[in-house]
Amino acid sequence: MRILIVKLSSLGDVVHALPVIADIHAAHPDAVIDWVVEPAFAPVLRRVHGVAEVIELPLRRWTKSGWLGAARRAELRAFVRRLRRERYDAVVDLQGLTKSALVTALARGPSFGLANRTDGASHEWPARWLVTHAIRVEPKSHALDRSRELVSRALGTWTGEPPSFGLGAALATKAGADRVVFVHGSSRADKLWPEADWIELGRRVVASGMTIALPRADAEEQERAQRIATALGEACEVWPAMDLGALIDRMATTAGAIGVDSGPSHLAVALHLPHVQIYNHATAWRTGPQERHGHRHQVSIEGSPYPDVDAVWAAWLGVRKVSVILSEAKDPGAR
Repeated sequence: MRILIVKLSSLGDVVHALPVIADIHAAHPDAVIDWVVEPAFAPVLRRVHGVAEVIELPLRRWTKSGWLGAARRAELRAFVRRLRRERYDAVVDLQGLTKSALVTALARGPSFGLANRTDGASHEWPARWLVTHAIRVEPKSHALDRSRELVSRALGTWTGEPPSFGLGAALATKAGADRVVFVHGSSRADKLWPEADWIELGRRVVASGMTIALPRADAEEQERAQRIATALGEACEVWPAMDLGALIDRMATTAGAIGVDSGPSHLAVALHLPHVQIYNHATAWRTGPQERHGHRHQVSIEGSPYPDVDAVWAAWLGVRKVSVILSEAKDPGAR
């Protein structure tokens, strides 16, 4: 059985869709699964067990730089040739947008997609008419559950088991077992946590004997990270700019993460790190880690206008404690 998944972006959305790979392989062990995605997020899929080929579609770059010109036409022709090289038993659009449905329609094979929008998720009405089979899913569902439900209805993959992300990493030679990652950046300003609170939280983390790492994606995040690091001193490190693959590999070696609702925070969940995810809006039910998904050592915490430092610190101590209990239950000799 050969299957094509279409989920182009963004980082958090791609991460939330990863469990469908394990679901498909559980029901169809010999399935060959390809995935169409934006190049920026391809390193995630190349680290997921069970993905055969990652097909890159640079729509964002083409839109930004323009669609005219011989080079662009050549790239588009090459993409279409690769897309249509295989005859798929099923092509599944997990995004529900016109652009993803058009890609689905170009591929060879029966296609499946969303027939309706779910609360808080993007959906465009033309998408349902561009697939062979439009499937209705639960309108109020977690992002993880939405993708798994669609694939289950299309391919008969439901297991009832908690989601498995299958995300691995090329572990760095130098581990960071005492390091906590502060995911302080987001593409949306209304998801950010106050800088002063990051500094106060950092002081508590350092006082507990741990160090802090601050990733950054752009100049604004670089400046914020540097201010936080300056306030916290030598126990706080600003990571250099790195691609997504390197970020995954480095995060995988750490003791855990505390972060706002953003792509790197969702990566922390997929990497099974002890994690506290900070929400300024009552939307954790839709994208945050849930105990029913098996995330006992990962929690979401909400507040208005945002959670305070005491609440986030208490949540971090809680997930650390649960993580130790789970580790000792798995390996009684570990201390």
